[in-house]
Amino acid sequence: MNFLNIKYFMAIAEEQNISAAARKLYVSQQSLSEHLKKLENEIGAPLFIRGNTITLTVAGECFLEGDRKST
Repeated sequence: MNFLNIKYFMAIAEEQNISAAARKLYVSQQSLSEHLKKLENEIGAPLFIRGNTITLTVAGECFLEGDRKST
């Protein structure tokens, strides 16, 4: 797990929108989605429920809480 994937996850969780997070981070939406997919594969669970809006799964909430405690 690398820092960049975690940073990107945090931005998506904050913005609740991949496109908005990509603009905030000055990266393409495709690149951001790929980083998220790698992180989810590494963790072994989806972190977001994707639809018109994006919301955290239970695994995503746990990951977010763990990340906040480690900083």
